[in-house]
Amino acid sequence: MRIIAGKWRGRPLLAPEGLATRPTSARAREALFSMLASRIGSFADMQVLDLFAGTGALGLEALSRGAAHALFIERDAAAVRLLQQNIARLGADADVLQRDATRPAVAPRRFDLVFLDAPYDSGASAPTLHALTTGDWLAPDAWLAVETSRAEVLEHGDLTTVAEKAYGKAKITLLRAPG
Repeated sequence: MRIIAGKWRGRPLLAPEGLATRPTSARAREALFSMLASRIGSFADMQVLDLFAGTGALGLEALSRGAAHALFIERDAAAVRLLQQNIARLGADADVLQRDATRPAVAPRRFDLVFLDAPYDSGASAPTLHALTTGDWLAPDAWLAVETSRAEVLEHGDLTTVAEKAYGKAKITLLRAPG
């Protein structure tokens, strides 16, 4: 797995062995960032939140493309260790919290771009979105990119669906927070 574009283009990321962490495929990541870039333009100075972060590929890709800072939330200790190594290897401006993303606690700041990639068919996306919208995690007009299984129905409350595309077993839904 590698960073697709930006200042770290082509740099490899460590990924855990086994099935405990399911990194977003390169094809889906490339499509997601194309969808975002066509709508957002520049990632410059964005505050990024990567939930169920795993390897950190999504947040690190945003940082590579100019985002100012990323906060990664991941529960699995082994994934957190690899994520911290990926951050250190790139020299990224990022923080990692080891906790359950469905209950992220108090927001340290508001985020402009959120990646949410819960385990497929776990039902974790809806409570996580609820926690974000009620816990003051989202900047006005924030963008949210949610990856689910293709068949999963995404409940997202007051967030607006901007786009939805399927890639193999994955479905990516772009949402927008109210302004």
